[in-house]
Amino acid sequence: MFTYFLYGAALAGLIASFCSDRQKTVKALRKAWRSFENILPSVLAVLLLIGLILSLLDTQTVSRLLGAESGLRGIVIAAIVGCITLIPGFVAMPLAASLVAAGAGYTQVAVFISTLMMVGVATLPMEARYFGRRTAIKRNLLFLAAALVTSLLVGGVMAW
Repeated sequence: MFTYFLYGAALAGLIASFCSDRQKTVKALRKAWRSFENILPSVLAVLLLIGLILSLLDTQTVSRLLGAESGLRGIVIAAIVGCITLIPGFVAMPLAASLVAAGAGYTQVAVFISTLMMVGVATLPMEARYFGRRTAIKRNLLFLAAALVTSLLVGGVMAW
């Protein structure tokens, strides 16, 4: 229901914008379409990769590796994968929902998403170049610790 409200509000805003200034609205819609076209190939590639991974891993495997009963081992696996993966946030959230549906635990999914968004092993060389090696390493370690703490809190809240 809330989704329909948001779509309705967006449509009302678009109509109001169109009534206010037709040329600017059309220009904005064209820019939005070009942005969509530019981002679409990478989104499709990531979605295909996610679909492939989830089709290869059955529910029992996901549950064994990342399930609530996997404990610390599952948290470490999720943290490592999250640290080295480069996935945009708008793709990561549906992936998280798919992992939970496949049997992953909330703590493990939370640490995966947190490290995915906050820790960047793949981007560390570039970050070190701009901010210095020590600062980049400290930032990544600090956010890794924060991801672990917050994921444990999320797991505790969801289990409660």
